[in-house]
Amino acid sequence: MSDSWLPSLVTATPQEGFDLAVRLSRMGVKLTQPSDQVRDKLRAAYEQDSAQLIAISQVIAIHFQTIAAANNHWRS
Repeated sequence: MSDSWLPSLVTATPQEGFDLAVRLSRMGVKLTQPSDQVRDKLRAAYEQDSAQLIAISQVIAIHFQTIAAANNHWRS
């Protein structure tokens, strides 16, 4: 992937940081499984599985921790 879709982890607010964490998670899945059709089929399985949804939340939380650290927890 040659386009730079992630120029920085620095965000203005925690909300923007969380949104970036979600995007990182989604891009991780997209880069791991580039087929839209396969991802659509897999979504039907995990959207009804609470354990998989919790796992997704954990991945987002880990990304958010990284972004928060990169932003010095939004403190000046």
